[in-house]
Amino acid sequence: MVTDTQTGPSGRRPLTLLIAAPRGFCAGVDRAITIVERAIAKYGAPVYVRHEIVHNKFVVDGLREQGAIFVEELDEVPDDRPVVFSAHGVPKVVPQNAESRGLDFLDATCPLVSKVHRQAERQMDAGRHIAFIGHKGHPEVIGTFGQVPDGTMTLIETVEDAEAFVPPADANGLAFLTQTTLSVDDTAQIMAVLQRRFPDIVAPKGEDICYATSNRQAAVKAIAERAQAVLVIGAPNSSNSLRLVEVAERGGARAMLIQRAAEIPIDWLDGIDTLGLTAGASAPEVLVREVVNALAQHFDVREEQVKTAEETVAFKLPRGLEAA
Repeated sequence: MVTDTQTGPSGRRPLTLLIAAPRGFCAGVDRAITIVERAIAKYGAPVYVRHEIVHNKFVVDGLREQGAIFVEELDEVPDDRPVVFSAHGVPKVVPQNAESRGLDFLDATCPLVSKVHRQAERQMDAGRHIAFIGHKGHPEVIGTFGQVPDGTMTLIETVEDAEAFVPPADANGLAFLTQTTLSVDDTAQIMAVLQRRFPDIVAPKGEDICYATSNRQAAVKAIAERAQAVLVIGAPNSSNSLRLVEVAERGGARAMLIQRAAEIPIDWLDGIDTLGLTAGASAPEVLVREVVNALAQHFDVREEQVKTAEETVAFKLPRGLEAA
């Protein structure tokens, strides 16, 4: 191991930087940001956005500079301005209220989240009670619960919740669905409990945890095997970023969530000669390069990409914004 007193040709201590690939923006986030940008180009500023379009302050601030105004609820949106719904999805009542007011609205919900919404409706129509695996209070969970009547779903956050779950007596069978940004390993454990306790429970058609979440976790596992520590670029309210920290720690590495390079505590890297770096699905590549450049001011950095998957997914924009 290289010690703090050993230095490379530059006079700085060598640091091998394992950069996960894939990392950063997923197709749903890229689509949501593009919807806001093109809405501003089409309608002119300001364009209102209900909640953060994605969980990343750098992205939100950048859109605000272009003319986006972020609000919590529809009653903050003037009657004559368009509004965009965030990538996490919204309860059904939100677009219904927008329509009743005659607002122009654009739905930036990730298509993979919308797929879960439609599955919830189908299971409800079949009379099944839904065990929904997710994190209480997350916008995606709120949006999914808002697709069906109260009492149709029960939130399951942990293995203990799954063990204690008692379905309603009048349920015509059971189904389970999941939030798209969960830990793959944790969710598998919860699913196993539900399937053991309720052998006839209906599983989703295809994986609910999205490809980007799964791919980023797999990439972090690969770098955590070799790195002593891992930096994850993401927001503290970003579910997929927090899961990357957990995955790295379970892989045996120290891990830290940061939003920007300025948050790196350099003394945290004492004794580290191999560092992993990744970014959550809402963090742009410019922040990755910012971190690399900041590290290069203190260390003789040798970059190595650790690629575990190739992503080619792209989602269509809403009609009318394709050439805005």
